[in-house]
Amino acid sequence: MATIAATGPAVRRSADRLLLAGSLAGPVFFASAVTQMLTRDGYDITRHPISQLATGGLGWIQITTFVLAGLGGIALAVGVRRTLTEGTGRRVLPIFVGIFGAGLVAAGVFTMDPEYGFPVGTADGPVGEMSWHSIAHSAAAAIAFTALAAAAIVLAVRQARRRTALPAVLNGLAALILLMPMSPSHMSIQIAVNGLVAFTWTTVVAVSLRRSTWSA
Repeated sequence: MATIAATGPAVRRSADRLLLAGSLAGPVFFASAVTQMLTRDGYDITRHPISQLATGGLGWIQITTFVLAGLGGIALAVGVRRTLTEGTGRRVLPIFVGIFGAGLVAAGVFTMDPEYGFPVGTADGPVGEMSWHSIAHSAAAAIAFTALAAAAIVLAVRQARRRTALPAVLNGLAALILLMPMSPSHMSIQIAVNGLVAFTWTTVVAVSLRRSTWSA
């Protein structure tokens, strides 16, 4: 995947720590989200997107989860920047990954509106008019996932030029899933799938680059 700069043990350790943080962002996010899905009263994944866990008295847990995952994405971006030294996408790939991480942080800071009966006590229907912070949340999430799709496309092109067909195809498939239009009737499920694809991608990229760093 990459050409590694052999610039000494200290730099390698620094890059390794950044990539480790990036690799943990996805597992931490989903461990937190799944635990909340199973324990918070009234939550239904078929009706409520993961982001709605950031509402209510315990919403701070998901807000923190978003911010930590976003910081992990930013760490991954810096790790990619320090690790990739040549070839297609070495400059733009960390930028797109960094936008993804920053978008997650913003999505945590700006929360959705309570609706469809969650948290418990909320009216069982859509919110009448979206608040400014809910609009900001939606925009941040859309930018984040679009940026990661762009990163996957860049990596697909990079792999195709290196004639590594399977990674190129998998990156292209990840981008395709992330860019699919939202289905109004299955939006919460689709968002969860997009999150799974996105964080699987970041973890695989981080682990792959860590291996390359220490095998160089």
